[in-house]
Amino acid sequence: MGQSADIASHSGEARAGAAVAQQPAGPGLGAGNRALAPLDARQADWVLSSRHGAVALLTLNRPDKLNALNSEVLAVLGHRIDELEHDPTVRVVVLTGTGTRAFVAGADIAELLPMDDRSALDFSELGNEVLKRIERSSKPFIAAVNGFALGGGCELALACDVILASNTARFGFPEVTIGVIPGFGGTQRLARLIGRNAAKHWVMTGDVFPADEAQRIGLCYRLYPPEELMDAAMKTADRMAQRAPLAVAECKRIINRGIQLPLEYALEAESRAFARCFRTQDQKEGMTAFIEKRTPLFEGR
Repeated sequence: MGQSADIASHSGEARAGAAVAQQPAGPGLGAGNRALAPLDARQADWVLSSRHGAVALLTLNRPDKLNALNSEVLAVLGHRIDELEHDPTVRVVVLTGTGTRAFVAGADIAELLPMDDRSALDFSELGNEVLKRIERSSKPFIAAVNGFALGGGCELALACDVILASNTARFGFPEVTIGVIPGFGGTQRLARLIGRNAAKHWVMTGDVFPADEAQRIGLCYRLYPPEELMDAAMKTADRMAQRAPLAVAECKRIINRGIQLPLEYALEAESRAFARCFRTQDQKEGMTAFIEKRTPLFEGR
């Protein structure tokens, strides 16, 4: 209490930073989330969910529409994320699209065309809420980009913790070519990731870029031949799933929150997160296993 009070005494910016840094670890989904429309059986197939040990695979499944996002698909995706967040046996989530042509080719223009500004705002807020569910989740999300990731598809990938892609994938924000701008956080997440100037070039030209350029500027982490992408993504997810889940969740939370803070306060937030790990059984198990030269058995507690 005294420590956070000392930070808060410096400035309004510091008070805001301390409040962010003090947020508890663990699931970020809950009362602050926007309610999503209930699902029916037809909609459920638009986002497939399967299990591979402690790894869950979510697959956007509208291949005839290049997996484009509309309001119903976003609601289904939000429900799937909520289900996995509250399943303690799931430790990592891989997100991809059906087929080899597209991860997600963008928003469904047929739904957007007749919108007015009010309905456009509702659509943007829905998309932002679903993508924030990914960022707030205690579990790592890996985007396996297997084709076009344009507009809302690129925004969806940016909300994930790690982006892996096939070397034939294509990225971009073509919204200005149809008279709008990104609406699911693209201007903000992209600028924070690749810098202001590069982000402006991407969104103001509306150009589509090859995977190697996306990797060069830091948008995606690693490229693979198309036939190797999913195996690589699942192996990466499996490695994360073998680590201490509470520590992994803290890593995600403190990196996401820390980049919003001045370095001084971010470092202090990291120290508190480090200390919180020492409240867990996983810390005792991990260090004991290291001393005993055996593989740790992490239980997430």
